[in-house]
Amino acid sequence: MEENMEEGQTQKGCFECCIKCLGGIPYASLIATILLYAGVALFCGCGHEALTGTVNILQTYFEMARTAGDTLDVFTMIDIFKYVIYGIAAAFFVYGILLMVEGFFTTGAIKDLYGDFKITTCGRCVSAWFIMLTYLFMLAWLGVTAFTSLPVYMYFNLWTICRNATLVDEASFCLDLRQFGIVTVGEEKKLCSSSDNFIRMCESTELNMTFHLFIVALAGAGAAVIAMVHYLMVLSANWAYVKDACRMQKYEDIKSKEEQELHDIHSTRSKERLNAYT
Repeated sequence: MEENMEEGQTQKGCFECCIKCLGGIPYASLIATILLYAGVALFCGCGHEALTGTVNILQTYFEMARTAGDTLDVFTMIDIFKYVIYGIAAAFFVYGILLMVEGFFTTGAIKDLYGDFKITTCGRCVSAWFIMLTYLFMLAWLGVTAFTSLPVYMYFNLWTICRNATLVDEASFCLDLRQFGIVTVGEEKKLCSSSDNFIRMCESTELNMTFHLFIVALAGAGAAVIAMVHYLMVLSANWAYVKDACRMQKYEDIKSKEEQELHDIHSTRSKERLNAYT
């Protein structure tokens, strides 16, 4: 009988512990972190492969070659973009972890106001710093989204030219890379629908795959923007909760001090009356 009671108490204690742990999880920050990681993964992975496909298309069908020396050509710019992608992936992986840790500590500070987690001035400053930093990152991701839409527009034009060339017989369509600033004005890299390279490019799966990879990268950048907005809402709400909790904590401290003072005054008067009576 005693063993059954002990087992029941143990199960009840484990259940209460699990409920307490689940209650301390910042679900809003967790959802924002998953969305951020998904968006960054799509942008970095698909963007990297799309840039690699762009290099192959330029070298295979437009017959462009890397410039010798330290000249800043389109291939060097693509390599720089790839390194930027590596940096973005590493930076936002760390930043997502930091925001999750901040969410855990803020949730713990709110739920256990008088427990292990104490709301300090440093904690409020850290929350305010994360709000400002997340706002700047949101603006940066808006710029990245706008910049990613440029190759999508370029490939959409190229895909439209290929489609029109197959639908309209004996039509002459040309694509000049100087229109997009890929080459200088002095260089003429034009590809017309009458050339064999144009026909092979339109029939290849590489063009279609690169186009769709850029679209997915654009969607990933948009998802990162939504994640930043979600983080801003979560951080602002946590900041407001922490601020109200601080005020409540100060009010409770003042109230307890006043009650202690009233108790001391009442005790002093009771002693004085007792001494006067005796």
